Amino acid sequence: MQVGNARYLTGEDLPDKLPVFPISGVLLLPGGQLPLNVFEPRYLAMLDDALAGNRLIGMIQPGMTEVQSDILPERTSLSPVGCIGRITSFSETGDGRYIVSLAGVCRFRLLNEVNSGKPYRSFSIAPFISDLTSSDEETQVDRAGLLAAFRAYLEANKLEADWESVERASNITLVNSLSMMSPFGPAEKQALLEAPDLKTRAETLIAITEIILARTFGDADTMLQ
Repeated sequence: MQVGNARYLTGEDLPDKLPVFPISGVLLLPGGQLPLNVFEPRYLAMLDDALAGNRLIGMIQPGMTEVQSDILPERTSLSPVGCIGRITSFSETGDGRYIVSLAGVCRFRLLNEVNSGKPYRSFSIAPFISDLTSSDEETQVDRAGLLAAFRAYLEANKLEADWESVERASNITLVNSLSMMSPFGPAEKQALLEAPDLKTRAETLIAITEIILARTFGDADTMLQ
């Protein structure tokens, strides 16, 4: 996989330890682009260190129990799976914030926490090496069903989309972009992240959309016709 100026082809191209940035409801997927507005001092320090090194950080959500609580403990539990992101653009605002763009490289599974002596948390990780290789899984996506669900959601919420760009998008771009942009909750976002393959992620996205449409607007099957 080519990400910015770097290529990630095998596990040897990836670190075995990674600083993590936990944010609830934020999803990064391989090949996706995620803008971040960073202002908390410990994560400013994390970005400084990443920029001085391999430019890689791990995006991950707090554990689902923590997400449902208004009071987070000092050492918040984390979801088991996140996504490695490479910093591909960076700017300073002049008021102490960093504006960065992350490009998704591959998913990872948390292993053990590492005592790095830094204000942010770092973990040993197990990357999902299969995310680095292209495959024929794009052909297995129910593109028509996905577009129907997307269109129904837009119409129900009186929203518009650039359908010319949508029609040109590859299946992998379409599925991952819609998953990242979807206004779903943390649990739904985590389910999309942990889907084992693109086909399952598309099916999960369609199912979540249908459930939300049915719950909010009534008969989802009628809207999807």
